[in-house]
Amino acid sequence: MWYGVAAYLVWGLSPLFWNLSDDGDAIDLLLYRTLWALPILAIALSVRRQWPEVRAAYESGRSRIITLVAAGLLAINWGVFLWAVTNDQVLEASLGYFINPLVSVALGVVVLREHLRRLQWVAVGVAAIGVTVMTVRVGSLPWVALTLALSFGFYGLLKKNPATPGPLVSLFGEISVMAIPALVALSFFRDSQAESFGSSIGMSAFLIGTGLITVIPLLLFGAAAKRIKLSTIGLLQYIAPTLQFLLGVIVFNEQLSADALVGFMLVWLALAVYTWDNIRASESSGSLTS
Repeated sequence: MWYGVAAYLVWGLSPLFWNLSDDGDAIDLLLYRTLWALPILAIALSVRRQWPEVRAAYESGRSRIITLVAAGLLAINWGVFLWAVTNDQVLEASLGYFINPLVSVALGVVVLREHLRRLQWVAVGVAAIGVTVMTVRVGSLPWVALTLALSFGFYGLLKKNPATPGPLVSLFGEISVMAIPALVALSFFRDSQAESFGSSIGMSAFLIGTGLITVIPLLLFGAAAKRIKLSTIGLLQYIAPTLQFLLGVIVFNEQLSADALVGFMLVWLALAVYTWDNIRASESSGSLTS
């Protein structure tokens, strides 16, 4: 559980990092974080002497397919999130991660046949009403929020599959898949006059940091997802969007309209109901991971 807590703390504060660079193009940031994550993962695999495990993990066609799908979901999630935090949409990004726990709960029921109690069903329903109200009253579908919630919900689901390799090995496979198009894009399509590694000490440190801030929370998340129920992962996910919401309002001064606030409040109500039900269940069973 503490692996999950640490992962969501990093994700919650990450908008501060991604806005350190004046070159706030989401595509460039996506490409760089992918390419810098790869050597960091390779070093970690070498230190842990896991290269034989890497070779063995991808001998299975099923594990290779899962890796390809997971890489696609990760690229979508990263790209949309980076666009949001660099285009003054941190609040809607936070909404996506508020919805994400309940998406995880729903996927756990539909795919993994995990059982929900009555109040958990109520929570999922109230959250759906909140998104609907926001769509109708604000006048547009919160596509950033929904894309983030669904992409990461399905990514978490894949991590529960028995054919998915361990956290470090599976992440290396996913980043390797993403690195090929990223390298091509940076080599042939990026502005040659733009700042890059070696342009300055600050830019070089920032680009290395994109790899670190990418790898560390994902490894923590993968370790947590292998050890606890998907519904418990959903409970921990409240940490990141709460921090992002506060950053959006306090640090980035984004405007929160009354209509959007109604939607947020309904989602918060849903999360409160779900949390209360989990606390009651935990007290009965004597374990948060039961």
